Formats: sequence, structure tokens, C-alpha cells
Amino acid sequence: MKYRSIFTVWDGLENSRSTFQTALQLARVNDAHLSVLCIGYEMIQPAFGYVDVSSTMVNENYADARNQVEELKREVTSILEVEDVKWGVETIISQTPGLSHAVGDAARFSDLVVLPKPYEKDGNEKAANIVEAALFGGNVPVLVHPSNSVKNFGKRVLIAWNESNEALTAIRAALPFISAAEAVEIVIIDPARHDTDRSDPGSAISTMLARHGVSVEVSILPRTVSRISDILNQHITETGADFLVMGAYGHSRFRERILGGATRNTLESVLVPVLMAH
Repeated sequence: MKYRSIFTVWDGLENSRSTFQTALQLARVNDAHLSVLCIGYEMIQPAFGYVDVSSTMVNENYADARNQVEELKREVTSILEVEDVKWGVETIISQTPGLSHAVGDAARFSDLVVLPKPYEKDGNEKAANIVEAALFGGNVPVLVHPSNSVKNFGKRVLIAWNESNEALTAIRAALPFISAAEAVEIVIIDPARHDTDRSDPGSAISTMLARHGVSVEVSILPRTVSRISDILNQHITETGADFLVMGAYGHSRFRERILGGATRNTLESVLVPVLMAH
């Protein structure tokens, strides 16, 4: 099982460059097509309160965004032209409120989206919006790669399992990584009493993975602190896991989905690449 279509976003920042190299390597390993989206941002949004903005200012703002996105396209194209992968570059110009729809539409036919970790110090301030757009707008699994994490990952996979549809979707999306891993561990934090397999937590998902030829270890962890992300990070450090798989959860805001607390906390603090799906 391989990914055949990989998608990433290029903004020219250092975090984006690191993530781009990850997407490029995954495209090479999977013999996949790499799609790169360059985004130009319209900073003036007349419909959202700029009542005194002139048409000249709006046009100039659009021209600046167009120049920005064309420069990004030239930059990433010059890199891809010497690479041995199938690739394509697209451009969009978007206001922040329309980002979810624009990125979601661009990403939705991909097998995997690779993006920088949001909330990083030197990252794109819109990185979280882009992650939300891919997860909830495009309904595509997203691999988030922290800029300071290992470049080669996936040997020791940690799966955060809580019986949810989101977690199951993430596991299915991560099967190419899980099947190729040297070790796979399913972590269940404080199993609920109403879980369907409470007598043998993790047995059903373990059986599913065994049918894919994957041998797993199941670990039950107590909820010793309030944040699930802190428990996962501690376990990652203790076990040497280099890849995390978990569901992505959100809630509604003005007809759009945004990252929920547990998902956001994980993305803020995660130590290793994480594949999330909704």
C-alpha cells in the first residue's frame, strides 16, 4: 500500500522548506505525484469592515498578492525541475476567511497532505488555518512535521487509540507507515468503562492491523495529568517512538470547523511527526 498523491503548501519560510523536503522524500519513496500549492494573501478585506477602502487600494493589494504568489511559484518550480518525481504547482490568492474553502478544494483529491507544525515561533501565522482547511475542509489526512524533529521517521509508530471514528480514520490513512514500521504500539489512556472491548482494550484494532501483517503491542496508560498531549509526549520520550498517529477533533465556528482543544494541544507540543485525520 502506497500513497499516490501527496500535497503540500509552499510559503518560502524555513518551516515550509523543511516540510517540503519531507513531502518530496515521501513522493520519491511512494512513486507519488507531488502537488504544491502557493498562496498569495489579500490583506485588505472590504467585506469585513474596511468601509473606507478605495478600489485603488483593493487593486494594489490584489496585485501585491499576485506578485507574491508568482514569486513563490518560480522559487518552488526551480527546485522541482531538478528532482526525479512527478510534480505540479498551483497558485491561489485568498483572503483569510476564504482560506478553508480554497485550500480544502485544492487538497481534497490527495492521499496525504504534508504541512508544517502550526504555532511554531518562526512559522506562518496562518499555518493553523491551513491545517484546519486540509483536515476539515478537504477531509484529507494530514502529516504535520515539526521543524526540529527527525527527518527519517516511521520506524517506531505510536497509535493513540480511543475507540473514536476519527482515530480509526487516522489509522487507516496511516497504514502505509504502519505496515512498514519496525515496531507499532497502541496506547490507550484511561480506557472508559463503556468501551466495547473494555475486557481486552485494543483487541479489535489489534486484530484489524494483524490482518495487514502488523504485529502490535498494546499499552494502557493512566491519565496522570489533564492534557492527553503531555501523556503522549512523555511516552514518546520514554519509548523512542518517532511517529504518532491519532484522530483530529474539532468544533464549529461560524459554519467552519476549527481544531479542538486536545488536537490543538498536541500540535502545539508534539515532538515527532504526527498523522491526523478527521
